[in-house]
Amino acid sequence: MNFLKKILFFAFFSFSSAAFADEYERIKMGTDLSLTVSSRPEAKVALSQSFVFPFLQGQSPLVADNNVTAVLRTELSPISVNEVAEITWTPIAFFQLVTGGRIGSGWNINLFSEDIYGIGIVRKSGGSVVVDGNGFDGLLWSVKTGAAVQFDFAAIFPGDWNHVVFRTYHEINYAGYSAARSSEPWYFENDDGENMNGWNYYGNYLLGYQMPLFLNMVGLLAETSNYLYTTENREIWGDELPRWNFSILFNFTVTERVSIAALAQLWTRRTFTQETENNAFYQDRVVESEPIHLEFYRVAAIVTFKLR
Repeated sequence: MNFLKKILFFAFFSFSSAAFADEYERIKMGTDLSLTVSSRPEAKVALSQSFVFPFLQGQSPLVADNNVTAVLRTELSPISVNEVAEITWTPIAFFQLVTGGRIGSGWNINLFSEDIYGIGIVRKSGGSVVVDGNGFDGLLWSVKTGAAVQFDFAAIFPGDWNHVVFRTYHEINYAGYSAARSSEPWYFENDDGENMNGWNYYGNYLLGYQMPLFLNMVGLLAETSNYLYTTENREIWGDELPRWNFSILFNFTVTERVSIAALAQLWTRRTFTQETENNAFYQDRVVESEPIHLEFYRVAAIVTFKLR
């Protein structure tokens, strides 16, 4: 406890002195273009503009890099277009506060005799399912707030080969589709079509090792999400169960301006009874007593070009 008090005391005085230092320091800006492709029928191009504002920096290593980062991003896929804004405040080296939002829309296509849904309400019609949605007939939007804790072992023992990093991020977000009522499920970018207007939780955990090589990082990433809204009898089809994605991550620095991230991913899926697993409407399915199993999800690559 005394050690923690010393850290907080030191950080406080460094923090307060920073208010008068380098107030005219130059704002850093960056422009990135990224392409995401995967083994699933999906692809996305994103153009990001970032602004890094030094904010209340001090002499202590805990606050020397304090900043506020704002990112504006335009995303385009074969079935959707989105505008994303995010602000991240780093008040101390190991902690971040995040807020942001997204607004966009989509359309539906038929690819190789398979319907790909970027938007639409899922409606039950007899024993089948009808997706009610035309291009741009509603807005898909979300707002979020979250926080991250991060740590780099090299901060204690400096060295190019000592970068063992850990980061965990958790957020609460509200997602909605303007054309849907509160109890109507809807698609977004060809997911499972089980979204509803309401609150959600998302979190992730990253453990990685950074190296001064062409392969500059390897890591393990676990992501989880859960619907926080309630639906009647949701435990029958496993609506209250958390969804998990597990990834092995590799990051390559090709040049100073080009990097490639490669992921191999597994995800959890619900295990339904044999009698109900082929039911068209998901709320007509019943989970087994062992409700979750793990299966292959995808292999994905993200190529990023630093334009500025």
